Amino acid sequence: MSILYDEGQQAIATESRRVLDARTSKDRLLKLLEQVGEFDQPFWDTAVEQGWTALAIPEEHGGLGLNLTELGLVALATGAATAGAPFLTFGYGAARALIDGGDAAAAAEWLPKLAAGEALGTVAFAEGNSPLPANPSVTFADGKLNGTKPAVPGALKADIAAVWASQGGKPVLVLAQLAGASLKAVNSYDNSRLYADVTFAGTPATVLAEGDAAHALALDILARMAVVTAHEQVGGSEALLHTARDYAVTRKAFGQQIGAFQSIKHRIAEMYGLVEIARANCIHAAASEGQDNFLLAAADARIAATDGYDTCSRDCVQIHGGIGVTWEMGLHLHMRRARSLAVETGNLYFWEDLLVGQLAGEAA
Repeated sequence: MSILYDEGQQAIATESRRVLDARTSKDRLLKLLEQVGEFDQPFWDTAVEQGWTALAIPEEHGGLGLNLTELGLVALATGAATAGAPFLTFGYGAARALIDGGDAAAAAEWLPKLAAGEALGTVAFAEGNSPLPANPSVTFADGKLNGTKPAVPGALKADIAAVWASQGGKPVLVLAQLAGASLKAVNSYDNSRLYADVTFAGTPATVLAEGDAAHALALDILARMAVVTAHEQVGGSEALLHTARDYAVTRKAFGQQIGAFQSIKHRIAEMYGLVEIARANCIHAAASEGQDNFLLAAADARIAATDGYDTCSRDCVQIHGGIGVTWEMGLHLHMRRARSLAVETGNLYFWEDLLVGQLAGEAA
């Protein structure tokens, strides 16, 4: 397996970053942090225009038929820009549920719409602290869903959701249209993520997978979204690294650049190390798509990227001193996004446990 990107992949990375640098507005994004129920429409229009919504959807359903590597490269750029919408990750999760699920009619209906950006999708798996509960409180019977999924990312604007539920005591993965559910907006730390409590009350849904097959599919979807999220975290970490470096070589204290002080040098060196370790794990995880070691690689990437983004967001503020906490500086965008992404596709405890389980299985 090569860890190098080919020319086409490099072009995707360069162009996505160039486009977002030109079209992203810090002031617009800061307003979204405190505005419940809205997302960055110019960003999403750009995503549709550039074909990012179609990247990882098969060609027979109107997509480009590319892989997790290409989607990850776009996620790197969106992480650097702190893009104000969650649908590249969670729409991809909904698409994978349709692609790998057992309802061909639903796939034929919704995948072309997701690819064209005409519909928005999300994933409603988590309950409480568990990203994939063993006994979900949401139930499915006679073709209908009942129960509540708390703080579902993207739910305020999504059209469909892949829902993890219980059917007669066994797990089931179903597809539901959110027009048939009750949505309650969650005023959160990062409102551009469009969190909502989703309550199903006899909401019609179709089965995508049942029993052990449902668990395997849901875990694979979660791992795929975690890899996309990890790329987004690395993009944010790298942007913070560059911001901290640029400030350290321009700001002066006691007659010299603050970058000359060991405390600053060491922080920036640590940031660099964390970014590159996380990047290597992301490249490996994306290249492992569909292989036996994919879950292990996804856990590696998720853990490294979460640690890197958290540390870089904290240390970048510290390097800037008092100005770093001002609203105008804009580091709030990364501080809040780092915390949101740290839990959206499962917290560190979940991925660390999964990593240990995978390693123990290999050892056995």
